Amino acid sequence: MAAKKTEKIVSVGSKIKKVRTEKNFTLEQVANQTGFSTEYLRDLEAGNVIPPVGTLLQIARALEIESGFFLKEQESTLKDRVDAYAKRTDNYAYTTLTPGAENKHLKAFRVTIDSMQNHKGVGYQHEGEEFVYVLGGKVEITVGENVNTLGEGESLHFNSGIKHMLRNVSEEKAELLVVIYGP
Repeated sequence: MAAKKTEKIVSVGSKIKKVRTEKNFTLEQVANQTGFSTEYLRDLEAGNVIPPVGTLLQIARALEIESGFFLKEQESTLKDRVDAYAKRTDNYAYTTLTPGAENKHLKAFRVTIDSMQNHKGVGYQHEGEEFVYVLGGKVEITVGENVNTLGEGESLHFNSGIKHMLRNVSEEKAELLVVIYGP
């Protein structure tokens, strides 16, 4: 199973590198447009890190392509696509609730995070707004320097252009509804 996950990581990183080089964008140009370091982008393209959804949306904007391009899976069956959407990292999983919304401003996801875990990688930061509703568990969402602790039934709406991090601080799996608005 680990080999299959690595294959998906390489696929996303390869897509990013392919589009970037076809458009003659340097890593520095993409870094300046997204705020990510060139080292992080290089690791992403090499398949060494798994980018969160917000990162992919931000890179797509910087590369001037449709926002859902990197989220499209190549598998031909619905089951394969659902499995791919639900297996993003070891501790964090998401399922799209708005399939076919690649060219829309709103995108909704059901997110689960294993107990006492955070999403590995860099902090999220992407143009637009984000709404998070906790379906179960307890999470911390850090927006800039402000730490918000949310339990079941609580929500947070914030400017997603500010660097933000998400982690599960409960002994149970956290389940969230996340809606991202990108202009």
